[in-house]
Amino acid sequence: MAKNLAQIAKQKGIEYFQISFVDLFGVMRAKLVPASAIAGMQKDGAGFAGFAAWLDMTPADSDMFAVPDPDSLIQLPWKPEVAWLASDLWMDGKEVAHAPRNTLKRVSAAAQKKGWYMKHGVECEYFLTSPDGSEISDEYDTQEKPCYDISALMRRYEVIREICDAMQTLGWGPYQNDHEDANGQFEMNWDYNDVLLTADRHSFFKYMVKSIAEKHGLRATFMPKPFSNLTGNGCHMHVSVWDKGGKKNLFSDSKGELGISKLGYQFLGGIMAHAQALCAITNPTVNSYKRINAPRTTSGATWSPSSITYGGNNRTHMVRIPDAGRFEFRLADGAANPYLMPAAVLAAGMDGIAKKTDPGKRLDIDMYADGHKVKGAKKLPLNLLDALRALENDKSLGEALGTETVSAFTKLKHDEWNSFCRHLTDWERDHTLDC
Repeated sequence: MAKNLAQIAKQKGIEYFQISFVDLFGVMRAKLVPASAIAGMQKDGAGFAGFAAWLDMTPADSDMFAVPDPDSLIQLPWKPEVAWLASDLWMDGKEVAHAPRNTLKRVSAAAQKKGWYMKHGVECEYFLTSPDGSEISDEYDTQEKPCYDISALMRRYEVIREICDAMQTLGWGPYQNDHEDANGQFEMNWDYNDVLLTADRHSFFKYMVKSIAEKHGLRATFMPKPFSNLTGNGCHMHVSVWDKGGKKNLFSDSKGELGISKLGYQFLGGIMAHAQALCAITNPTVNSYKRINAPRTTSGATWSPSSITYGGNNRTHMVRIPDAGRFEFRLADGAANPYLMPAAVLAAGMDGIAKKTDPGKRLDIDMYADGHKVKGAKKLPLNLLDALRALENDKSLGEALGTETVSAFTKLKHDEWNSFCRHLTDWERDHTLDC
């Protein structure tokens, strides 16, 4: 073993370990293990009943074991006697094929065989609300255009600072914090990195933000559209592909259009070609489609796409190219699974490279004002059901992600959609009671 967790516990004063995994719905699960037992857990894993989480299993299935990855170790900055560990899931001596972290590692390994190493960064937007989530936490945060409001930002200084200080302690390289476009909404940015490392940090970030918010008597939510009149929570993803040494950005070409290489545009072509299917992964809840198909908000714009288009440094498109060597994928929302999202984007991009897919013409227009004038621009799915059907019909993306992963994910998500459809809403009563 490269790292001995029992020895690390003694060195760092760690008393307990959280051996965790993220299920298909993006829910973090864990067992709390005393340091005295971590040696056995590092070797054999912590046991779970897979059916008790959102995984495609039954009560009759064997025990599932979460084998911790020592390289993922994070000592909780707000509770340093506890350390968090991301884990890989095993059952009956085999990796659980549809487990999200296993899926990402499998897709990433396929890319690495071709000499492609994806790096990405995420912009995780979230709201700070009352404990019951019914309203934003700051009664004075009422500006029509509250983005970057210094007063609203500083009224939540204690929470924001504690989260940012934690990221600095962990060495993530946080570089800016801001009040976002919606009242009560914030965003915090840290350095991009290797695809698996960023996914682990993304997963932990959501847990950390929620935990620190609770310390301050608040609630943090990454729900895509928690308030109908306000901008939703996006999870914009900045993507690039590098060589094995991580020194050469394969998306960068000083002679390429907007500084993007031919390989970069082919990768982008894969994203464009598979966008409707990707939507099921990047926008995985019923509520997600209240964000990407929303009317304008109180600030004047949703800041989310509704069509499959790309542009230069233009935030009205699904993909923008802000500068040379990378692109920003603006479709994903706060409910996106930290592991399945990059796995799906990488799989789609690899397919684009393999097929030399042309992403089409760049559009240098305001899609919010003039999008209706664009002929032939495909629309994003209107709801979760349409997105799931698109994913099920996208055979090449399904094979790249893994048929077990897609089958398990769509099965559970169809159950979620059916549960939603059985729910009677106030809107239905208000509009059809007297029909």
